[in-house]
Amino acid sequence: MEIPRVPAREAAQDELSDPMYHEHGPNLLQRGLGRFWDWVGGLFDGLAGSAPGGPLGLVVVALAVIGLTAALWWRLGTPQRTVRAAESLFGGSARSTEEHRAAADAHAAAHRWTQAVQERVRALVRSLEERAVLDPRPGRTADEAATEAGRLLPAHAVRLGAAARIFDDVTYGGRAADEAAYTKVRALDLDLETAKPLLPAGPLTGAAG
Repeated sequence: MEIPRVPAREAAQDELSDPMYHEHGPNLLQRGLGRFWDWVGGLFDGLAGSAPGGPLGLVVVALAVIGLTAALWWRLGTPQRTVRAAESLFGGSARSTEEHRAAADAHAAAHRWTQAVQERVRALVRSLEERAVLDPRPGRTADEAATEAGRLLPAHAVRLGAAARIFDDVTYGGRAADEAAYTKVRALDLDLETAKPLLPAGPLTGAAG
């Protein structure tokens, strides 16, 4: 006797729903990956159908994109971060003030203004340390040095802050210094040589008892 179609389908579904039939089948992750790759394949099939020239046209477009990317990479170089966290002003070097100044002058003579600015800022901070205006402290940044020195040399606080910003811009911000920037930093370094720091206020004496 022939079994009606609907009851037969329902009976087959009930039978196939038994876990025994899925014991060795793909798990949920495998099924998900399979559907994902089916979707990717359908996407590329659609692009191939809509691209001029069909699949060959799609290949030509892909090669053109790759060629343009390679040309930009060659022209611009490896992408780099333009902003970096502030690091130690001296970077572990133990040069004296005069050594930093000599390096700055050598860079300036060769018109390497970025390096000249860096060495001149290091020179002025090292000078403040050698004069005991600032306590020598490993790991100090340009901003920290400018802030600390500005409190003791308030007449030069604005210029110290500007010098620190120039140092950060050329060292971490990817900017190039110019002769004008170096001239400003050098003039500040020379002016600080004769600047007298404020003395910390001492305890009051002679107070009424």
